[in-house]
Amino acid sequence: VQLQASGGGLVQPGGSLRLSCAASTSIASLDAVGWYRQTPGKQPELVAHITSTGSTLYDASVKGRFIISGNNAKNTVDLQMNSLKPEDTAVYYCAAGTETYLTMSNFPYIDHWGKGTQVTVSS
Repeated sequence: VQLQASGGGLVQPGGSLRLSCAASTSIASLDAVGWYRQTPGKQPELVAHITSTGSTLYDASVKGRFIISGNNAKNTVDLQMNSLKPEDTAVYYCAAGTETYLTMSNFPYIDHWGKGTQVTVSS
């Protein structure tokens, strides 16, 4: 399975960006697909994930601002990011695998990763 992330860029505080993760297979066949973000010197942290049944999980820092959604027809998982803050600045990665491993950020057991896309929130 290949994952391709896109949509990053530079945005002012309070602005919005939409990231997209395109999968080379049916996302309905994947237990869960999620977005992580990483800043220099730190481990990736889970931002949000969505399961094959449509259940979602968000980190507390983005709840109410970010929305994750899946499009089975296009095999994409999007992350709509609103009310962006400078602390949202990071490289964002999409990942897919077993829901438990994504939730626990059990990196060695997460099956698939896409290349990152940079999100910079700055005035």
